[in-house]
Amino acid sequence: YNEKNQINVSQLSIDLRFSPHEKFVLGSMYRINFPNVYPVTEIKLITGSKLIGSDYNFWKVQANITKRFNLSLLGYTDVELEAGKLFGHVVYPLLTVHRANQTYAYQPLSYNLMNFLEFISDQYISLNVDHNFNGFFLNRVPLIKHLKFREAVTFKMLYGSLSNNNNPSFHADLFKLPTDIYGSPISFTLEKKPYVEVGCAITNIFRFFRIDFVERVSYINHPNISKWGIRADYKFDF
Repeated sequence: YNEKNQINVSQLSIDLRFSPHEKFVLGSMYRINFPNVYPVTEIKLITGSKLIGSDYNFWKVQANITKRFNLSLLGYTDVELEAGKLFGHVVYPLLTVHRANQTYAYQPLSYNLMNFLEFISDQYISLNVDHNFNGFFLNRVPLIKHLKFREAVTFKMLYGSLSNNNNPSFHADLFKLPTDIYGSPISFTLEKKPYVEVGCAITNIFRFFRIDFVERVSYINHPNISKWGIRADYKFDF
């Protein structure tokens, strides 16, 4: 296998975002968007080329659609659908290393029971569903209803693959996928089945605090993983 001390990457990117009638609050560092009835579509194009100093020629395309569905008394559901694909022949750090989280903070855009570097793909599709019941059940419990807690459920699914063109098992010029100190693999592909996480949460604790109880449904035989966990986050509900 090829060994290098460094990788030179020069790339250009274009981000397109379409969000009709969007309203937001703009702060000094962050912008808070208020969901409405219209879906938000984002498309990102990234290219790397040897003509601008990169070691590899490649194209990345990523599309993302998010939408909130209001369900009256049953609360609301935030749905995010994302897909991406890489065209080219590159080493694994330039592929899609799926977003993992090994902290105790809940990260909505990451997989909260996935290890860093655990899954790598050059094409993928993902679905993220977060439904907030807006107190539909807890508001009917004596005493607890005065705390104004809200209940939520989550579902995350990721499915992808690694083509032979970017699989180091078929090409000696590519980096081997990461292993531990004993030589056992710690990075895998997703051809066999999707990665799935489910969870339930209590939100609106002290008006902005959230606690999630998350369970990992698939790939539970991988080394050094947690099948379930508790994560915390702060979130204002709009």
